[in-house]
Amino acid sequence: MHEKLTEENFLIYCAKRYDNPQAISTDEFLEDLERVKYIKKLITRYTESGELKERLILNHIMTLYNCFGIELSKILFLKLEKQFKYLKPFLLLINILPAKLYNVGNHELIETDSIVMDQRVIDILRKLNHESRNQ
Repeated sequence: MHEKLTEENFLIYCAKRYDNPQAISTDEFLEDLERVKYIKKLITRYTESGELKERLILNHIMTLYNCFGIELSKILFLKLEKQFKYLKPFLLLINILPAKLYNVGNHELIETDSIVMDQRVIDILRKLNHESRNQ
């Protein structure tokens, strides 16, 4: 029912779920997948310097979501498990975080409600959301 996602099958798993009609080569698939690394770098920068590029992170997430759909949360959790508390508010903001993730890495079940979020990221995204509604 829920195919296991691991580091070993990561590329094949992603390739099966990749849906970008505009992509015409493997290079474009790999470029889109690089966005996961960019998100990880941006979150690492935030944890080290306090600088959050929230709009850039949201842009990368939305682009990836357009390519991978609902499977994106599973992909991001595998690659950013230790940073998920920073990422979760972004996924909630755009309403793409499922309540449960199955068979990711060493986890059979992840109940995403139990993942504590970073309060500063929440505050920044609330402000961004409020500004966008008032425009």
